[in-house]
Amino acid sequence: MREQILKATKNAVEAHDKRRACTLRLINAAIKDRDQASRERGADNISDQEIVGLLSKMVRQRHESAREFEEAGRIGEAEEEREEIAIIREFLPEQLDEASMRSVCQEVVQDIGAAGLRDVGRAMSELKQRYPGRMDFGRASCVVKSMLR
Repeated sequence: MREQILKATKNAVEAHDKRRACTLRLINAAIKDRDQASRERGADNISDQEIVGLLSKMVRQRHESAREFEEAGRIGEAEEEREEIAIIREFLPEQLDEASMRSVCQEVVQDIGAAGLRDVGRAMSELKQRYPGRMDFGRASCVVKSMLR
């Protein structure tokens, strides 16, 4: 994944695509920061799964910023945030749609034998293991809770 992001950065710079190059440089800087923190703890560089988590967090931050910009009437800045979201999402696994998410939640609930609300944590843990970065786990949690009520 790192090589893919680095190659995309190089291509954006060569194509003089300033928005894309800037966004990809931000991604690279965030990865390097996490790598450094990981090495300080005595571990290796972060894994691709951790990079997916980092990218997902960046998307959430930009959604929030875009919403705030819109509320403040700053439509241009909101559009810039959405452009960055589109660039970041290119490196994330394809997200499950609502129906697929409900289906995999039901499958996990059955697989682990969840019987009540006290099993929500186990179900969410299993979902995060099976489908890292492929769904909104906040929404998935609501789906699992409604299934276990």
